[in-house]
Amino acid sequence: MPAPDVTDVTGVTGVASGSAAATVAALRGTFASGITRPVGWRLAQLDALSRMLVEHRDVLEEAVRRDLGKAPLETRTTEVALLQMEVKHTRRHLRRWLRPVRSGVPLALQPASASTVLEPLGVALIIGAWNYPLLLTLSPLVGALAAGDCAVLKPSELAPATSRLLAELLPEALDRRAVVVVEGGVPETTDVLRERFDVIFYTGSGRVGRVVMAAAAEHLTPVVLELGGKCPVYVDASADLDVAADRIAWGKFTNAGQTCVAPDYLLATPAVLEQLLPKIEAAARRMYGPAPIRSQDYCRIVSERHFDRLTSLLAGHAPAFGGTADRGERRIAPTAVVVRDDTDPLLQEEVFGPVLPVVEVSGEEEAIARVAAGDKPLALYVFTASAASRRTWSEQTSSGAICFDGPLLHLAVPGIPFGGVGASGMGSYHGRRSVVAFSHEKAVFSKPTRPDTTRLLSPPFGPLGRAVVEMLAR
Repeated sequence: MPAPDVTDVTGVTGVASGSAAATVAALRGTFASGITRPVGWRLAQLDALSRMLVEHRDVLEEAVRRDLGKAPLETRTTEVALLQMEVKHTRRHLRRWLRPVRSGVPLALQPASASTVLEPLGVALIIGAWNYPLLLTLSPLVGALAAGDCAVLKPSELAPATSRLLAELLPEALDRRAVVVVEGGVPETTDVLRERFDVIFYTGSGRVGRVVMAAAAEHLTPVVLELGGKCPVYVDASADLDVAADRIAWGKFTNAGQTCVAPDYLLATPAVLEQLLPKIEAAARRMYGPAPIRSQDYCRIVSERHFDRLTSLLAGHAPAFGGTADRGERRIAPTAVVVRDDTDPLLQEEVFGPVLPVVEVSGEEEAIARVAAGDKPLALYVFTASAASRRTWSEQTSSGAICFDGPLLHLAVPGIPFGGVGASGMGSYHGRRSVVAFSHEKAVFSKPTRPDTTRLLSPPFGPLGRAVVEMLAR
């Protein structure tokens, strides 16, 4: 197939033929036919998705560049490579994950056997996000395909070039009877959400997450919500400040801070900040040069609305470094701002941009109290050389993940779950948990008819039956 043209993204419309109801009905027919259940079909779809990423890598990276101004190598590192890792890991382990898992049976119920098995839920709705438009749309799809589900994909309309390209590529690469891409904005998403799905996977803001959850409640549909929130980073005096500065700058300013697990605000003592902030500034300068808003390696803000929101958050503040902005290019330089008013919007809202609010604290105890007083974050980052401090942070805080000495990197570990808690989301995925997210864990119980020990549990109760009941009641 020739590489699709990503230069024309005007007038994009939904690519699913007919209404949302007809689309979902067709997918239900596909699922009912059983074609998605064999492991061979699932593996073939994963292979096809992997080939698509390889064969169309350049045009995919170009689409993301058009949408976000993201350097192709950054897209390759933070999206394409992570997707390939996810596909390979899933393919390698899928047969083992799908085997029945035996469970013990109480002695009083013997002879009998019990197990659990993962079965596909049916038709999934996956609503992707604009900030990583490939990764956050296709990574959940890996789980849906591996689970044996059909899927409706709704890429973000805020990344129109990527959305259009996925709408062209996926029907060619995958089984179009089982995977459908629906494009559009709020009206199209609203129409799709009216339909009954067997699971909905949404990545985005908490505000829209509530809308998705309310729509799902109409049909008692389970949801996985990958939201976000304010992810704190704390640095103490024992940390290697040079390494901490480099890693915080990378974690915060990659994708211009438009990452749900980017460090949202920095906590440290004044003495640590005096040394740390110049090092973070220097690290950002090494990454993007003296004029970052002109750097080809530095991402754009996704829209003028988001740009204006970020600059309004900066209004009235004197940045510790950065602060320059170009609305025409939709770029804001890596910026840090010391904030001393807890009611400041920089400390109340998720920043989701290249602006790092900095909060002075007296020490670890105050930092933990601040984190614990807010919503539970999607990720929490701590830089410390103290084992005791690591234990304290682990035991006294709650978050989707806690990471020591390294932001963002846990996303690349398929063996651990990625997901939030409380306001930062519900459910998790990656690796086996992606398959579980799109499956029903069904209990299977089998009891031989001979000997028929169940007669001991029904009246009239003899001495042996009474003994069995007593054993069960202990």
